[in-house]
Amino acid sequence: MAEYKIKDLESLTGIKAHTIRMWEKRYSLLEPCRTDTNVRTYSDEDLQTILLVSVLVNSGLKISFIAEMTPEERSSRVQKLYNKSLENSSVEQLVLSLLRLDETLFNSVFDDLVKEKGMEVAFSHYVIPFLDKIGIMWLVGTINPAQEHFVAHLIRQKIIASIDKVRTKVENPERRAVLYLPEHEWHELGLLFYHYILKEEGWKVFYLGQSVPLDALEAIVKQIQPDFLVTSWVVNADDNALDEHVRKVREFYSGVLAIGGKQVMEKGKKDFLVIQNHEDLHRIISDLK
Repeated sequence: MAEYKIKDLESLTGIKAHTIRMWEKRYSLLEPCRTDTNVRTYSDEDLQTILLVSVLVNSGLKISFIAEMTPEERSSRVQKLYNKSLENSSVEQLVLSLLRLDETLFNSVFDDLVKEKGMEVAFSHYVIPFLDKIGIMWLVGTINPAQEHFVAHLIRQKIIASIDKVRTKVENPERRAVLYLPEHEWHELGLLFYHYILKEEGWKVFYLGQSVPLDALEAIVKQIQPDFLVTSWVVNADDNALDEHVRKVREFYSGVLAIGGKQVMEKGKKDFLVIQNHEDLHRIISDLK
């Protein structure tokens, strides 16, 4: 079982430390342990509680009402919230493949979607809702991390295979894009999807992958001199962390910088473009032609 300090919880959930302390003291929502030096430590269960409560608060429920609910009632309420917006048989079949660890079923559903809808629609309209569902299932304790890793690996394979299939398309060496994830960021499915779109559009893509140190990124940027720099932020980070990263990138790169991922969806910034969906990326690419 993992142990978290309050700053860890703040980073992972986006809930400020003072709010977490208030929920703990006023509503007894958490029961932290203490180290020999009297430092609070929190468990996986505490992390899930904070996430559940955050979802319910954002849905409009008062914290005092939520505090009176049992853990089972909170889980059930969150599940109902998301089930209302998720009535798609293909997504549900993908969920079933996850629960059963059924690679054959996953491949069948995914391949049929790509054949019928195309890779972009399959990913944006089906895989993303599926991933959102996985997040909620983890939140309410329906699945464990091993199941999540199992299906993430399958999705990763599918995107890479799709990228490989467009290798024969004509690349324009004058249009160069560097794709990377910042340090401590390991969620690369979205970035791989951007890679696929850029390859389809004929860009020469330099994919650096997960957790790239800033000095290594700087060296590659200076060597390649890309027209387009793309990254993604999924792990929770406060505005200061994001702003500091962008500031440091801007010290060595003055071209077009675009950032996707859940943590920047509503953070329109003048020094970078926000990718909320595949259509945003297509618009940026069109403007760069």
